[in-house]
Amino acid sequence: MPNKVIFLRISYWFGAVLDGLMVIPMLCPRIGGIMFGIDNFNPGNDYKYAMMVSASLMLGWTVLLIWADRKPIERKGVIMITVIPVVVGLILAGTFAVYCGLIKIEKMIPTWIIQLTLLILFCYSYYVNPTETK
Repeated sequence: MPNKVIFLRISYWFGAVLDGLMVIPMLCPRIGGIMFGIDNFNPGNDYKYAMMVSASLMLGWTVLLIWADRKPIERKGVIMITVIPVVVGLILAGTFAVYCGLIKIEKMIPTWIIQLTLLILFCYSYYVNPTETK
């Protein structure tokens, strides 16, 4: 069983690192603009406030994933909570951004690839590990 638990641990840490890194463009809109190809991105204070709130939640989720790693099987439910609503919600938000013309699809594709990788890794990690330990 320990060889299966490694997938949970990889999932927790992969998610935690990505979440931690995403705080940077959330708190530095110019970096976010560069990442997603939004020229001269200079949002107003309403956007900045929303991103500060979101960055706090993102940091909290980073800590939650690290906490789950301390007892990987016992806390594996965190993986599915991360899949739905978090990862699925982020995919839908990205789809909305492309649909409304905020972000060009070619700039969103790398993000979707990472999110899809997370989705597959997290689901596999969750289902390959039994709920109970003996």
